[in-house]
Amino acid sequence: MDWIISDELGLTVGHLVAWGAAGAMIVGGVAPYIPQYRQIKKTQDAEGFSLYVCLSLLVANTLRILFWFGKRYEIPLLIQSIVMNVTMFVMIHLCVSVRKKNQIIRARERIFTDMDSRYFWAWTDFQSYVDCMLVFSVLGAALTYLLIEFSPFVELIGFLALFTEAMLGAPQIIKNIQNKSTEGMSISMVIMWTCGDIFKTAYFVLRDAPNQFWLCGSLQVTLDVVILLQVWWYRLNTAVARHRRGD
Repeated sequence: MDWIISDELGLTVGHLVAWGAAGAMIVGGVAPYIPQYRQIKKTQDAEGFSLYVCLSLLVANTLRILFWFGKRYEIPLLIQSIVMNVTMFVMIHLCVSVRKKNQIIRARERIFTDMDSRYFWAWTDFQSYVDCMLVFSVLGAALTYLLIEFSPFVELIGFLALFTEAMLGAPQIIKNIQNKSTEGMSISMVIMWTCGDIFKTAYFVLRDAPNQFWLCGSLQVTLDVVILLQVWWYRLNTAVARHRRGD
């Protein structure tokens, strides 16, 4: 009887740990954007946040959702992608609204249906961003439906989805190299990214997720570490830049 109770207790604890890890996966990815949202809301200044971050994550997570139909992975990872897409649209809506309010002179409206490549992802209305992703999603879904039985295509979708997300830190690395400083970059944000990406990659490995998940997760952690190393490498230049700014 004792061993039965012990097994049941172990099973219950195991389930709680699994559910806790799944919950952390779902909300952990969006957590770093909460301070950014609050800051933009408070300061009514969205210039420090690049909407291309939203584009990268929307594309990556839309592809990851399509990948699920070709190669079923764990439901929490699917829910995470849906939650992240919703979060990115919330960020876009806030940024577009704030930028409109800050216009001193009413600028010409730029919308998705203009089909002007010079203003791609720099539209002045929120609906254009939704329309763009709807077109991308419909085309991606149609192509996936036609080639769902073609394994190399399905694997390619998974790789592109996770590689796009993994390379999110690359523009920041390039910017730091160009400036030879990490001034203006939130170190706490990068630390949150790093901790989240390490946890995420470990989760992928322990839960036997498709290879694309842990390979691209490892790349993402590597880029996070590179950014943190830049913080140390450019620490003197950063201190000088802050002194000049008067911090």
